[in-house]
Amino acid sequence: MRIGVRLGVDVGSVRIGVARCDPGGVLASPLETVKAGKGDVDRLVRLVEENEAIEVVVGLPTSLSGREGPAAASARRFARMLADRLPPGTVRLYDERLTTVTAESGLRAGGVHGQARRKVVDRAAAAVLLQAALDGERLTGRAPGESVRRSG
Repeated sequence: MRIGVRLGVDVGSVRIGVARCDPGGVLASPLETVKAGKGDVDRLVRLVEENEAIEVVVGLPTSLSGREGPAAASARRFARMLADRLPPGTVRLYDERLTTVTAESGLRAGGVHGQARRKVVDRAAAAVLLQAALDGERLTGRAPGESVRRSG
């Protein structure tokens, strides 16, 4: 297992959930929700710098069959924009099937409902995504998902 903080990013059309893990890569925790749109990539770059993150894991939404639709294309575009602003090899895409469902279920079970849940579900989904990536790396010994190359 590589040592260093990683960020998990759950990209949505309205909000972007962000999570981080400890330097040992053991436990992912919700960090922040960023408003999607103008300035969102700037904020994520700052979060990478503030947390001294070695990697950013961006969720790749696919259908249960593994097919990619418009949301996956959007996540790939976002990941590329982020990769263009960070050191090469920093951004990775990771299959995020069911992360939001898992996060919603956990929040509901914890008694978080309605408006309060909507405020935190994106960062909770990012934590589920990042935890899955960390667990996968621990299991296989390989970095999670696929590396995102810079545009230029």
